[in-house]
Amino acid sequence: SDRERDRLISSSSLSPLSSSSFFADFVAPATMALSVSNLASSLSSLSFSSQVSQGQNIVSFTRANSVFPFPAKSARRASLSITATVAAPAAAEEVEDTMELKKYVKSRLPGGFAAQKIIGTGRRKCAIARVVLQEGTGKVIINYRDAKEYLQGNPLWLQYVKVPLVTLGYENSYDVFVKAHGGGLSGQAQAITLGVARALLKVSADHRSPLKKEGLLTRDARVVERKKVGLKKARKAPQFSKR
Repeated sequence: SDRERDRLISSSSLSPLSSSSFFADFVAPATMALSVSNLASSLSSLSFSSQVSQGQNIVSFTRANSVFPFPAKSARRASLSITATVAAPAAAEEVEDTMELKKYVKSRLPGGFAAQKIIGTGRRKCAIARVVLQEGTGKVIINYRDAKEYLQGNPLWLQYVKVPLVTLGYENSYDVFVKAHGGGLSGQAQAITLGVARALLKVSADHRSPLKKEGLLTRDARVVERKKVGLKKARKAPQFSKR
């Protein structure tokens, strides 16, 4: 009858669970097979050109009149050329300059410092400087080195050296040659001041008055005070503790 026929149809209809399993069993594999076949056909339709253009250094992959530029390694590796230049050490250059200045000083001072007439000796702290003056253009050479290099470009120390010459207006009239030893650069610079002032006295006795007025002929006797027993320094005592 019609009622039994409707009951059979309803009992044979697919439930949601059975429909999902039906999709997983039949529909999904068919879709994957179709997508794989489409991918294979698209890859087979691709045409690869292995020609490398020299100008822009790219490889072109063409598909349906479209160009996809990709950077590519050059077929021939670029050769790396390294040029190494070995520079002469700064110490070697300084030695050469010192040797040249030493030859220059010996040519200007035949017989050495002791054989010169315009010479003066200055002292400060532990430093001793022997100074020789010769007519020139104001060049100052200390221990066969330029004064600015020897005194490390310190403007105060350079001023110490030139104060006696500037006082008399001889800054561009005499070349100064110095042999200095002992102490530090500050003490040597002040020793050179006294040496130049004493040497200028041998040029003319009339220089004494202006040099003495500036205090350039006075030997500065100040030295470091010696350390005392029981003290940390010359006068500094350790901290007092009552207990």
